[in-house]
Amino acid sequence: MASAQTLDALVRALQCLPGVGVKSASRMAFHLLQHDRDGALHLAQALQQAAGALRHCRLCHTFTEDEVCATCLDPQRDHGLLCVVETPADQAALERTGAFRGLYYVLMGRLSPLDGIGPQDIGVVQLVERLQHADTVAVREVILATNFTAEGEATAHVIGHIVKSLGLQVTRLARGVPIGSELEYVDLGTIAHALADRR
Repeated sequence: MASAQTLDALVRALQCLPGVGVKSASRMAFHLLQHDRDGALHLAQALQQAAGALRHCRLCHTFTEDEVCATCLDPQRDHGLLCVVETPADQAALERTGAFRGLYYVLMGRLSPLDGIGPQDIGVVQLVERLQHADTVAVREVILATNFTAEGEATAHVIGHIVKSLGLQVTRLARGVPIGSELEYVDLGTIAHALADRR
């Protein structure tokens, strides 16, 4: 009976991952225990180490082992450009493109009034403090790169309004037709936004 309780606890723990239900969690648990015990131990150690060592960067709020992350400390980056994203995963996606050489601010969420998540819950206050801080290089443009969901759009709208009131330039990540796609298969909302945001 104790072993069943231990297995159930492992399945419940795996369910904390996004998109993982009971069946997926059970498959993962059985795979690790049956085929990859070393992998299971390595995963447990890596999770424990990451949970203990990683914290938020004092400037951009992303994950780092140090007080300030390597991106914020990089003198080769353009400190006048600040890209606001929802999550560290969004920041990583932008970094992989190699197209942006400015700095970031990670909100660690997005506005969701239905869930009771307001500006004070996602780091908007800290963002404003950063933009007003006298010791940092003056930011000349804030790029809003929140997701194109209802919550992401609301977040961009609120932050854009605040940043404009500070007298800074605000831009929004463009939307459009994906490269390599055919118009007849693209959803109508994307086509409409591509027309509106044409250049």
